[in-house]
Amino acid sequence: MVRRFIQFFAALAVLAGCTSHSAVQLANLRLATFNIRFDTAADGANAWPHRREPVAALMRFYAPDLFGMQEVTAGQLAQLKEDLPAYRFVGVGRDDGLSGGEFSPLAFRPDRFGLAGQGTFWLSPTPDVPSRGWDAALPRIATWAHLVDRDSGVRILAVNTHWDHAGLQARLESGRLIRNWIAGHRGPCEAVVLLGDLNAAPDEASYQALIAPGGDQLLDTMSITETPAFGPTGTFNAFDISRQPTGPIDHIFVSEGTRVVRYGVITQQDTARLPSDHYPVIADIAVSACPEP
Repeated sequence: MVRRFIQFFAALAVLAGCTSHSAVQLANLRLATFNIRFDTAADGANAWPHRREPVAALMRFYAPDLFGMQEVTAGQLAQLKEDLPAYRFVGVGRDDGLSGGEFSPLAFRPDRFGLAGQGTFWLSPTPDVPSRGWDAALPRIATWAHLVDRDSGVRILAVNTHWDHAGLQARLESGRLIRNWIAGHRGPCEAVVLLGDLNAAPDEASYQALIAPGGDQLLDTMSITETPAFGPTGTFNAFDISRQPTGPIDHIFVSEGTRVVRYGVITQQDTARLPSDHYPVIADIAVSACPEP
């Protein structure tokens, strides 16, 4: 009888060990993308000095774990780092790969993620050097980071980008380039998050290049959210709270297998004063780590 008890508890211990070893870890994350509008005195009452604190307050309140911003100048980036000390920012200026021109920075909580790699590539036929591609009016970039969730071990390839506002061909080639780049740089069992102002609605070919079926297909969080999408469909407001945007140009994409718990376009305002000429987009997601062998 004693021997049977020993065998029984030994079997339970083995079973418990196997269950723990093969359990799939889960990371619940909040993502955001936000074009904050560059710093120009020409905006008058909507110029950056009047919007700096509302932008920072909004990000502190919604507290994303990972976010991307667009149209960020070097001076704005320095102030964002000061105003949002809980985050680490990565990225370079698009004009020279240093501090010149606008940034499309990625920001993440270093207490939540470890950084395994970072960089920038240009949306052009010469992505490794500062350059302007195809019919684009301006140089355009994508900022990337390999992140590891400290609690779950979930690995994420995050990319933040801002596509050209004028060049239709440039946007199409940007979509193709980013998808191919992800296919070539995504690590084994690494989830993908793509954030950005694409200057493209869902019916444009450049957007379709990202979501077309096939390897490394991306999914729009607005389309697969498990709860009804919150807020207006459109994301560009031109500093006018009464404007009815016709469609989203700011997007959050994820790789297949990612759950999207909720998605929203946030129309935050203070007595009709908006923090930017774009609304921020937020998505709460759940990502599974690869089960251990």
